[in-house]
Amino acid sequence: MLLTRVSPVYQTLARWGRRSQRGGGLLLSRAVGCSSSRCHGVSPGEGSAQPAEAGSAHAMYRDTVLLPRTEFPMKLTGQKLLDRELQIQQECGFAELYSWQRERKATKKFCLHDGPPYANGDPHVGHALNKILKDIRNRFEMLRGCQVHYIPGWDCHGLPIELKALGELGTSGLSPLEIRQKAREFAEGAIARQKAAFQRWGVMADWEQCYYTFDGAYEAAQLKVFQEMHGKGLVYQDYKPIFWSPSSRTALAEAELEYNPEHVSRAIYATFPLATLPPKISSEDAGLENVSVLVWTTQPWTIPANQAVCYMPNAQYSVVKRADSSQLLLLATERTASLAALLGTELQTVATFTEGSQLEGGICKHPTIPDKQVPLLPASHVTMGKGTGLVHTAPAHGMDDYSVASQFKLPVECMVDEDGRFTEVAGPKLQNLLVMTEGTDAVISMLNESGALVLEEQCVHSYLYDWRTKQPVVIRPSKQWFINTASLKDKAKEALQKVRVLPESARGSLLTMLDRRTYWCISRQRSWGVPIPVFYHKESGEPLINKYTIAHIAKLFKENGSDCWWELPIEALLPPEVLKKSKAGPVSDYVRGEDVLDIWFDSGASWAAVLEEEMEEASEEPESRLSRLAGSLRKPLATESDPRADAYVEGKDQLGGWFQSSLLTSVAVRNKAPYKALVVHGFAVSEKGEKMSKSLGNVVDPDEIINGKEDGSVPAYGADVLRWWVAESNVFSEVQIGPSALNSALDSISKLRNSLRFLLSNLQGFDQRTQAVEPQQMYYIDQYMLHLLREYSMKVTDAYSEFDAGRVIRILQAFISRDLSSFYFSVIKDRLYCSPEDSLGRRSCQTALEEILDGVTRSVAPILPHLAEEVYLHAPGHDKAETLFKSGWIKSSSVWRRPGLEEAVEGACAIRDSFLSLIPGKHASKYDLTIAIEPGLLFELMESLQEEPTSSDSQLAELMMAARVNLTSKLPRDLHPDALLSHGTFLINLEGGVIREDSPYSIAVMPTSAARCPRCRRYTSESADCLCPRCQTVVSHAG
Repeated sequence: MLLTRVSPVYQTLARWGRRSQRGGGLLLSRAVGCSSSRCHGVSPGEGSAQPAEAGSAHAMYRDTVLLPRTEFPMKLTGQKLLDRELQIQQECGFAELYSWQRERKATKKFCLHDGPPYANGDPHVGHALNKILKDIRNRFEMLRGCQVHYIPGWDCHGLPIELKALGELGTSGLSPLEIRQKAREFAEGAIARQKAAFQRWGVMADWEQCYYTFDGAYEAAQLKVFQEMHGKGLVYQDYKPIFWSPSSRTALAEAELEYNPEHVSRAIYATFPLATLPPKISSEDAGLENVSVLVWTTQPWTIPANQAVCYMPNAQYSVVKRADSSQLLLLATERTASLAALLGTELQTVATFTEGSQLEGGICKHPTIPDKQVPLLPASHVTMGKGTGLVHTAPAHGMDDYSVASQFKLPVECMVDEDGRFTEVAGPKLQNLLVMTEGTDAVISMLNESGALVLEEQCVHSYLYDWRTKQPVVIRPSKQWFINTASLKDKAKEALQKVRVLPESARGSLLTMLDRRTYWCISRQRSWGVPIPVFYHKESGEPLINKYTIAHIAKLFKENGSDCWWELPIEALLPPEVLKKSKAGPVSDYVRGEDVLDIWFDSGASWAAVLEEEMEEASEEPESRLSRLAGSLRKPLATESDPRADAYVEGKDQLGGWFQSSLLTSVAVRNKAPYKALVVHGFAVSEKGEKMSKSLGNVVDPDEIINGKEDGSVPAYGADVLRWWVAESNVFSEVQIGPSALNSALDSISKLRNSLRFLLSNLQGFDQRTQAVEPQQMYYIDQYMLHLLREYSMKVTDAYSEFDAGRVIRILQAFISRDLSSFYFSVIKDRLYCSPEDSLGRRSCQTALEEILDGVTRSVAPILPHLAEEVYLHAPGHDKAETLFKSGWIKSSSVWRRPGLEEAVEGACAIRDSFLSLIPGKHASKYDLTIAIEPGLLFELMESLQEEPTSSDSQLAELMMAARVNLTSKLPRDLHPDALLSHGTFLINLEGGVIREDSPYSIAVMPTSAARCPRCRRYTSESADCLCPRCQTVVSHAG
């Protein structure tokens, strides 16, 4: 045969083999694929031994046929499935796996830092999507031999927890400590429920060593970050407009806001009479004495706080006269036509000013406050998309307005209290009215009474809402603590250049949100959070905060938790030595602050609390991680050895949340991002693509997915179906879930299970440690399957490395359906069932099957750990106490890629494809096949598979699945006239094209004259009641 005997072709191939072993030569890919030929299987009723009915001619030989046997169940459903998954978790040590891999020696490490889920409710499918996606990557890295660093965490502070914990009680009459106790108990309950669900889903972690943002050591590490940032001048206190939630009575950061696109405002057009004409407008221009500036706003309640009217410096403005009233109005020229249509009257142009700068120096009368005048001022935020091109400006209640006030030294006068009501500053007519409702009504009435109201309309537009209470927010000035993000943005962008973002399209969104954030309000007026470690002088109100006060408070938090801020007397919080170092007066001069830190600062500092030192010390004693991190408080955080996580993996909502807060704090302290890669996944939505909502009745509960509903309307799918759904989905977009997706996942797993069962059942009693065949001695098709398995393993490994479990599943399904089920399994059944049990051919096949079983099982293990471990429990050749996850990744070998092997098998597959296309829908086993190939490489390759001119049991005959194969250099002249003929070519491409041969072949197909063997059921017998020669030998030896 070509690959075993010396011939000119073999010598060439042998040279390639030696060079390949030295790394000097590679056998390049085939030029003609044969995937289509591998899809032509045969009916299981033909060409292979099958169970026979008692009394039939086949029944007497049934005991001599080696049919598949296994205790691995074909199907598990209902309670049996659930019990089996829990049994697997117990028997295979799921709970101890993370600790085991942390204690083993490993040359490589992989750190996936867990973004803490919020401890305010039950587990949902969003949690499942996130946690399982992370676990798939962690299990893959662990199987590859990496030491995985993954500490689950929870975000435990904040308003949602406080609100849910207090319920209808509210905060009335409760002390901060009472509020905190109730909030802590609520958070702990939510954590326990979520943790139990994550464990049931098979998420690998040490669940006794999690991090919690309410842990004292965590809070201390967080204050260390705060101290570093304060020391660099990045934390400051200021009085300026912030987003304020009247429903929550607290300041909000941008990440805590959401837009309601269906918000309805009462928009108005109102006039500000010009008291003083701009100097550049000639006083000789007749008829301009009674001009009014026309403004438009969707927030009429802010009119009383107006301090200016702004214009666009380079725009054109006109004075127009209303045809229906002769009223003179000043507005942008390009807005005239749309306004005329809106007012339903003609607007006649009286004068035009080519540049807005000509309006400089103009003074307007305030429409609701007698004797008050406001200036016309230039501003860059004025646009022409809506309104009049002239913008009413209330510095206390608008961010752009505040910028104008800062530039022109305008007063910033707040007229709104913490409840969203007008204060006494707004006047007696407005005091105590809610600005968004009754206050708006009152202001519109005042404008109408003064003659300033031109038009009112309903305006549907996007408006900012509190993401927790789902109520509108207002902008109001308040004395708050801020981080100067403007000074960090350039460094943050530079750090992001070194970060890989998946998908890359998410990078733009992250940068846009970063650009939009000039400052970060980090103070919150609540009780449940980490107190800002600041003291205020009783008389001057000046804050006392420095490295000494912060370090002391951090030490107290580490020892006692942050409750001590309220529990301890102020003398313990501000001891004499701290006051002395701070050069401050007596402790009696100070009161402790009442604000807490934004929860985005809590979680944004997690890199300091969790990653510090963890990645550097893999062999520490298994003490609490959080107790260790407190040691880092004694040294600066900004060291070159500080680690970065390999990946942060969260939903797209974290682009403006945790991804950003983590980046800003880390860049501020360490001048680097805390992560090497960001993986941004979409949200879980219903099968119709709708956001899940209880009111819509489309919420999918992961507990019901696993355990089913009691009424039977939802079956028990088990944890692996949930995991398959995550893996199969395109997680970089919105991920749909519902009955169709879950049933599809269940069906896919069932098909995979049956394929694995076929492999197991044909390995009964096989032990690869003693019975495996060396690769060089294996049948060529078996060697070829190992070659395909090696390619498969490399593709799967690459896909996992890219967080693309969906591609893993597609590669897996293609390998099983095309290469195994439709091709290899069909071809080898006769050899498996009917050859002698210990024959070379059968052991060769079992060697390949064992490697395939092992490779496929390991490849799917990160996605389906329960199924993988169940298969491993039934698989031969390893100690019963050993588990799959402790035994490594796919073990492919470069030896499996032999020179000439691929061309030999795939050349035969190309011929097989031509053969099967001649007999569509018929059984190949009923035909004799003649293959004619001119002398050359292809002929030599086919001789490798069949040395004899005619054979019914050669490797070539097995591949063709024909009754008999004749191999010749040309078709015989005396072919039967009914013979089916076909011609084709196969391109042999070796050494990158150094050797290329386009080899023609011809085939002739005729029904076989042989009879069907009563044992193997192949058409290879002389008569129907006679065994074929191969079966005669097997049976005689068995007897």
